[in-house]
Amino acid sequence: MENKVNTRNVILDLLLDVEKGKMSHVAFNDKINRMMSNGIFLVKQDRAFVTRVFQGTLEKQIELDYIINQFSNIKTSKMKPVIRNVLRMSVYQLKYMDSVPERAVVSEAVKIVQKRKFVHLKGFVNGVLRTIIREMDNIQYPTEYPENLSIEYSVPVWMIELFDEQYGSVKGILDGLNESHETTIRVNTSKASVEDVINFLEYNNVKVRKSDLVDEVLYISNYDTLDSLNIFKAGMVTVQNISSVLVGLIANPQTDDYVVDVCAAPGGKALHIAELLNGTGAVDARDLSESKTKLIKQNIKRLDYKNVKVSEHDAKQLDESIIEKADIVIADLPCSGLGVIANKSDIKNKMTKEQLTDLQSLQREILETVSKYVKKGGKLIYSTCTINKDENEVNARWIEELGLKKQDIDLKQILDVKELPSNIKETDGMIQILPSGNMDGFFVSEFVKE
Repeated sequence: MENKVNTRNVILDLLLDVEKGKMSHVAFNDKINRMMSNGIFLVKQDRAFVTRVFQGTLEKQIELDYIINQFSNIKTSKMKPVIRNVLRMSVYQLKYMDSVPERAVVSEAVKIVQKRKFVHLKGFVNGVLRTIIREMDNIQYPTEYPENLSIEYSVPVWMIELFDEQYGSVKGILDGLNESHETTIRVNTSKASVEDVINFLEYNNVKVRKSDLVDEVLYISNYDTLDSLNIFKAGMVTVQNISSVLVGLIANPQTDDYVVDVCAAPGGKALHIAELLNGTGAVDARDLSESKTKLIKQNIKRLDYKNVKVSEHDAKQLDESIIEKADIVIADLPCSGLGVIANKSDIKNKMTKEQLTDLQSLQREILETVSKYVKKGGKLIYSTCTINKDENEVNARWIEELGLKKQDIDLKQILDVKELPSNIKETDGMIQILPSGNMDGFFVSEFVKE
């Protein structure tokens, strides 16, 4: 007998997990795995609804709070977490999902509030939602910059001001951060050809198109889950954004190189480099915790690479056994993640301006340690998935103080293209990718120890 799943209850659990500190993708995967272990499965339609409302509520959180606060005598910041998130997910459905009946949205919200033991607040929730339904077309939005863009794009004011100060092209960046992405996969050419993968996907009615920049990168949509695709389970493809793929291409490992990836989870860059080594050399993939290294090991097993070893190691702690041993050190370090908001909307709701300074200090502490692993003539690749210049260009210039010489990256030559997309900026030999067209915001720089 099929289990009937209350999808809105699942969405509320996910939103509460994120509010407690979990990253959205971790919360989603953990919840689905727990449900499956209990014999509860979401059919395709239910999974699509949960994904849409969960991610949409996070993506539009600032706007949703703005709307709720106009019609509630209690501001969302003062509400109990259950009530706050029931209202947010309900207003998202009312504003952005015409296919969901208004009556059903209100009714289900009241039921959840009752089920979560907040019976005394069901009238409050009912009243706020019904008022919003009546007034939805009359809501007054800010017209002055930057508040107008903050509400329109659901991005904090401080972040808009940062982008404006550093790039000046705020609207373009915000549009890029709000784009819906196709899933980007990289073909494991040690197991399958690009053509064979495309043929399999098309035969199974998956929409697929090739990247204009990297032959092994494909964009896919119109599928249920990756686990439902045999080519994924067989390790013929892996999920990796093209911006991340560029790190391996820029690193350009040579036969028998020893490569250390100091913050490797979930393993995309380390495993790409293992493939580029054609089974030679060794990739030393490290990360801080068992949960992170477990992700790398799972991907190694699925993709079947033999030249990768995994270990737990705090990148801030010097490992004297590999001082000046590495041909390449990959330092894709913890960062603010401002370049991947399109896929991880909760970042813009959690990150603060003050944290940027703390992150820059952490990055420098790690860089000072791991730069010691580079042998003479070896390379250090410093990258982040952010678009904050203090974490990127400023840090890259600081790396030169460690005695490494910055190398100019000729990305057009590496990719063998005549022109780069307009969102890829070359600044003093460094690569800054602004989010656009399925590309995450990303930064890459390269250094050599002389």
